[in-house]
Amino acid sequence: MFRIRTITSDLYPRDKNAIDQVKKILISRFSAVPQEEFDKIPEQLKNPLKYKFSIRLFVVENFNGLVQGFAILYFAPDVNFCFLEYIATRKGIVSGGIGGALYQKAREVTKELQAIGLFFECLPDSLQLCNEPKTIIDNKRRLKFYERFGARPIIDTLYETPVKENDTCPPLLVFDSLDREEPLKGKDLRKIVTAILERKYADLCPPSYRQKVINSIHDGKVQLRPFIYRKKENDRFLKQDVPHRQKIILVITDRHTIHHIKERGYVESPVRIEHIKKEIIKTGLFTEIKPSVFSEKYIRKVHAPGLINYFKKVCEDLKEGQSIYPYVFPIRNAAKPPKNRAVAAGYYCIDTFTPINKNAFLAAKRAVDCALTASQKILEDHPIAYALIRPPGHHAETNVFGGFCYFNNAAIAAQFLSEFGKVAILDIDYHHGNGTQEIFSRRNDVLTISLHGHPSFAYPYFSGFKNEKGKGAGLGFNINYPLPESIEPVLYRAALAKAVKKILIYKPRYLIVSVGFDIGKGDPTGTWNHAAGDFYENAKIISRIKLPTLIMQEGGYKNTAIGKNARNFFQGLWDGRFN
Repeated sequence: MFRIRTITSDLYPRDKNAIDQVKKILISRFSAVPQEEFDKIPEQLKNPLKYKFSIRLFVVENFNGLVQGFAILYFAPDVNFCFLEYIATRKGIVSGGIGGALYQKAREVTKELQAIGLFFECLPDSLQLCNEPKTIIDNKRRLKFYERFGARPIIDTLYETPVKENDTCPPLLVFDSLDREEPLKGKDLRKIVTAILERKYADLCPPSYRQKVINSIHDGKVQLRPFIYRKKENDRFLKQDVPHRQKIILVITDRHTIHHIKERGYVESPVRIEHIKKEIIKTGLFTEIKPSVFSEKYIRKVHAPGLINYFKKVCEDLKEGQSIYPYVFPIRNAAKPPKNRAVAAGYYCIDTFTPINKNAFLAAKRAVDCALTASQKILEDHPIAYALIRPPGHHAETNVFGGFCYFNNAAIAAQFLSEFGKVAILDIDYHHGNGTQEIFSRRNDVLTISLHGHPSFAYPYFSGFKNEKGKGAGLGFNINYPLPESIEPVLYRAALAKAVKKILIYKPRYLIVSVGFDIGKGDPTGTWNHAAGDFYENAKIISRIKLPTLIMQEGGYKNTAIGKNARNFFQGLWDGRFN
């Protein structure tokens, strides 16, 4: 198993370690290149203006952080093209799909950047240009691989002309159109080749050579070499309605039904998950994976030991079908919590309608497993992952639970991702995410933003006011948009657009969206009237944040509408991101 991550700087220790491993692989694989070139990587990541290329470093690593392969992609925004500089694996590692995954990643990022195409160099596979038989065998294998994706060498130019008369095996310039039918034009290619020769090879290629190559590129349609290795029947898998890497990773909690409170009026029911799944699967946008099992240590990084230990023990001791509802709420004394477990429920809970039963801990722990599984996929550079889970989590604080929430799934995922870069959490549930706010209130590496019903009328009543902006180092990194009891969807979207702008200014590495479909019309816990089409438009606004995005399921309790609303939300999110 491996994951692909995008590294943008050496600021975080894990990223610095990965860059150091990449440099060692480069030295071992490209011995003819001076080591000083590889030492520039951190600076190139931080200072694209100096090098006239912005760089994306993709690393394939196992879950112990061992880099097994990597790719370096250059992007020239002024000329609007991408150049694949390196793609390589660690010595002794058989590719095992690593090369293909890296190249597919480079193609997807190039598409997201809306570049003209993906360019790279490949040594020739012809004896006319290279008189080294062994090298030709390797080159044929590489060009055959790239032909699978439609990439072919550009012909009828002097690009492959040796710089020096005695040079051998000059590189071909290969072009991947990314499945676009519009041909590459000569006027664009001249700009691209000029940028390549002047920015990459200024020290190697004299001005006279550069001008000769550029002058050989004529106006009109650029000619590509005919397919040599690819069979026509392979064309079918090159174009798909939804490319694999654009599919939304779906992680569904597989133990949520064990937590089923059958008391009348308890709306957080198992059927919610089935209604959502049934509708979103119709879109064809999802790839479902099974959740993994994670250590409790991830929960303990967010929640206090007293809460976790109490919750676990009280659930173990309860009989099947028995529930404890908090009913005594003492002024909390951290030194003297109640010893009676039934009474202690009020010490650890904020309301009277979030019960504890025998399976509550097991269901809540499995929801955390799903959240972390989806987070792992985000680290592997999947653009969107969705944890379809219950019980929800955004009301659970460091020391207390409530609002149907026991563990704060979004906060645990954010803590996990924050080791790799800054995180923004956008909470669009009808109710304020008091737990998420409290957990990160003193931190500036996790931005928390919430749009919700004003606490003057909406649960949890005691938090979510506009003047709550964080504390200490976190001051200014918590933002609340408390909204009126009745608000038109168009005005809601205006507030949402402001929140999105705040996130873009913050420039996080990862985005978590705590989504609640309880803003929908007729929800028993809300007062707003969003229709299915409004969820589509809301998601389109969120899609402006083109970051690895983890969607965390929170509320939404009108079962006749929740599936349709969810389907429209994800269709809007995907359309805004990829169309």
